[in-house]
Amino acid sequence: MNSNTFAGKVALVTGGTSGIGRAAAVEFARAGAKVVVSGRREKEGEETVGIIHAAGGEGLFVRADIGVESEVAHVVDATLRKFGRLDAAFNNAGIEGHRAPLAEQTVDNYRAIMDANVLGVFLAMKYEIPAMLRGGGGAIVNNASIAGHVGFPTVSLYCASKHAVVGMTKAAAIEYGRQGIRVNAVSPAAIMTDMLGRFFPTDEAMAGAANMHPVGRIGRPEEVTSAVLYLCSPEASFITGQALGVDGGYLAQ
Repeated sequence: MNSNTFAGKVALVTGGTSGIGRAAAVEFARAGAKVVVSGRREKEGEETVGIIHAAGGEGLFVRADIGVESEVAHVVDATLRKFGRLDAAFNNAGIEGHRAPLAEQTVDNYRAIMDANVLGVFLAMKYEIPAMLRGGGGAIVNNASIAGHVGFPTVSLYCASKHAVVGMTKAAAIEYGRQGIRVNAVSPAAIMTDMLGRFFPTDEAMAGAANMHPVGRIGRPEEVTSAVLYLCSPEASFITGQALGVDGGYLAQ
């Protein structure tokens, strides 16, 4: 991505304290954007902003739980107060929850997953969209998953949440397309993050995860980030309502 692609623009990244979110926040800054990072872990969030500053960018961390409406509203308000506009958003925050067969899942686990992965995306867009409309439009990318297109055993609730993200993305794209807001999603497969380590905790399991992709390896956070920045950029101006697989060919099987 060109170093001035997002010059004069402001980007918001939820769940920007590590992994894909941190990589996206840093790359937005390297592409010229002023970046607001949100998340629950203040130390890690400030570390992300420190990386942005070290790269010559401008950033702000705002602590927030993505499933709490007042805190999400505060993040967007803080963005507008600090930088005066919002042009791009990557709604990345989410959790995997506890793994178990569906009949052994709990209501508490259901609520935790849905609050983070579905309610969080809904609340983020609920407040991001009016902010973008004030500036004449913008682009939103939601972090879905290949689990938003197919099913996997022992993660039925996670799959349900990511299917919901894909559906909400498509509906929002239709609702706001004529008002200058594009809404897309990325659907990563296995990406080398802390969450992946929890999904595949042994070397054998990790090797199996690599082998499930036609390209024969696990992806890197920066490979998801490239897709996110592309979808938010002017080069993707005719793309909306899509869930782009960043999956090493997994969904092609």
